[in-house]
Amino acid sequence: MLYYFLFSLHDVIPPFRVFRYITFRTAASYLTALGICLILGPWLIRRLREFQIGQQIREEGPSSHRAKAGTPTMGGLLIVIGILIPTVLWGDVTNYYVWITVTATFLFGVVGFMDDYSKISKKRSLGMTGKKKLFFQASIGLGICVALHYLSARGLYSTKLSVPFLKQFTPDMDLWNPLGLPLMLPLSFFVLFIVIASSNAVNLTDGLDGLASGCVIIAAAALTVLSYVTGHARLADYLGLVWNVYAAELTIFCGAMVGATMGFLWYNAHPAEVFMGDVGSLSLGGAIGTVAVLIKQEFLLPMIGGVFVLEALSVISAPPFRADGLERNKGSDPVLDRRHYFRTLQPDDIEVALMRQLQGVSDSSRLCVLAVNAAEPVFTTKTRRHKETQVSWQQGRTKPLTKERRRWSWARQGAALRQANSCFHGGRAWC
Repeated sequence: MLYYFLFSLHDVIPPFRVFRYITFRTAASYLTALGICLILGPWLIRRLREFQIGQQIREEGPSSHRAKAGTPTMGGLLIVIGILIPTVLWGDVTNYYVWITVTATFLFGVVGFMDDYSKISKKRSLGMTGKKKLFFQASIGLGICVALHYLSARGLYSTKLSVPFLKQFTPDMDLWNPLGLPLMLPLSFFVLFIVIASSNAVNLTDGLDGLASGCVIIAAAALTVLSYVTGHARLADYLGLVWNVYAAELTIFCGAMVGATMGFLWYNAHPAEVFMGDVGSLSLGGAIGTVAVLIKQEFLLPMIGGVFVLEALSVISAPPFRADGLERNKGSDPVLDRRHYFRTLQPDDIEVALMRQLQGVSDSSRLCVLAVNAAEPVFTTKTRRHKETQVSWQQGRTKPLTKERRRWSWARQGAALRQANSCFHGGRAWC
């Protein structure tokens, strides 16, 4: 709304033409979200303490976490507010994609609020049952599928999948329409899986101070770049992405997500003054999954949120023993088995959270390198074997990449990775 008002004054004030650029509005959305969270953070923490809305700690968890009992929770309300307000202010409110993401984020936040309220009212760490929570998440996912069907019928959404590094392989998910009804069942099941899995994965990651919020910042930053590239015709064509001009407005939403989560991290870093709770983790996970579906980057989502995927897989494959070596009681939550595995090895939450966040940065950076390498033109010689060559731009000639030089390059990279791992596991910040 603020975008329309300020841009309408560009005839009177020519510098206001800058508000039509998505990059400028993304920066404004980021700063607005960051300012909202930093300013409203202390007030919200005080109000949560006045209402005695504190975190309940499970007995099965690490003993060091029992000191965190009573820390204000439901701080995710600050994140939801910090995302929705800047998006509505600086985004194009006539864009369907904006309203789908805003609505999905708000509804997932409502589900998380209900779960947190159930925990507080019962004075237990267990809120809604898993079936009930899954029902609400599936209902939101079905609503997203209905919206996508509406957009697809009007040519505003493509049902084809974008597979990384395989430009020619674009399977269509609108293949099976039983009884001639355009239900798009394969696409619906796929979208449901992505949205529900993303929401629950972020929820499972929220176990240490600043862990989930730090990893969400990395994932949201990567989605910000991908949203902008998807809405840019030349960049999307160069990288082999599915171009969609309407997806460009999601850059503003992702920028607000980065700013809101970064502002919340100021109060959530160790020692945490407030926890985001399910109202924050479910809304952030639902927002990440919804954006990935809209910009057709579902297969890149596991690489963007690698930490979330590992957390979810560790919970699924949890053994019948807890992290402290004791046998798990019947009916206890397997989430606690491996979520704090590194916590039993490292005495400080900061080291554990930092290790997971660095892993997220590594996954995102590896994704960028692979994307650039996939789009980079392949320079080959016109010989029978089509030998790979290495272009030397300084000397302006091609140099064959022999087997010995390739083996030396791999050995050097392996040595660098081993050195970095040894420095990190040795507890040294710099090497």
